[in-house]
Amino acid sequence: MLSLRAVNHYYGSQHTLWNVDLELKPGQCTGVMGGQGMGKTTLVNCITGHLPVASGSMTWQEAGAAPYDLMPLSAQSRSAIGIGYVPQDKRIFSQLSVEENLHIALAAGGEPASAFAGEIYDLFPELYALRQSKGITLTADDQYQLALARALITRPRLLILDEPSRVGGQRFLHKLGDLLVRLNRDIGLTILIAEQHLPFIRRVADRFCLLHCGRNVAQGDVMQLDAPLLAKWMTPDPAR
Repeated sequence: MLSLRAVNHYYGSQHTLWNVDLELKPGQCTGVMGGQGMGKTTLVNCITGHLPVASGSMTWQEAGAAPYDLMPLSAQSRSAIGIGYVPQDKRIFSQLSVEENLHIALAAGGEPASAFAGEIYDLFPELYALRQSKGITLTADDQYQLALARALITRPRLLILDEPSRVGGQRFLHKLGDLLVRLNRDIGLTILIAEQHLPFIRRVADRFCLLHCGRNVAQGDVMQLDAPLLAKWMTPDPAR
């Protein structure tokens, strides 16, 4: 589905991603692990088209089709081909209602306003109860649910989440984990999660990529995330 080879990125003169390789196969849930400031969000933004790639390749392939170069596509074009993104800052329309937020997401994807709304409210019953409420009045947890619903209502082929553990507490994270497991294992949605909260990744992901100072230092089955590997490359997050 998505293949990255020797991807490099710079912020000005600062080299932030160093020859990163990543392979996402259909139906997998992959966790991009790493401590704070190790390149997780930068990598995610390169994939979504919000940051430029200095060198390397990024290839997208849909079922039954030939692979093609993703890098010339804008962030909007990448969304249109099926890359859904939920950033840390959620990016909802705070002065619009829940329902209006969802309708705008559908319109951007070229779908009628009524399409898939019932399915989304089945996944997020709290949002149905809040559908006339403005985004600014929602709790942080509900705002994240709305951001996730906006991404899912376009029926993405790949869903990318950036550090969801920083949104809410353990109750929120457990509920989100249940939903992601359902989307991945029952529906077959491919998911990429940039995250440093290890228990969450172990619960929802089946593959991992470990970044340290912008370098991919390890990857494989999530069960290979053992204590020696983590002690070598991960700085514990005291807030978790």
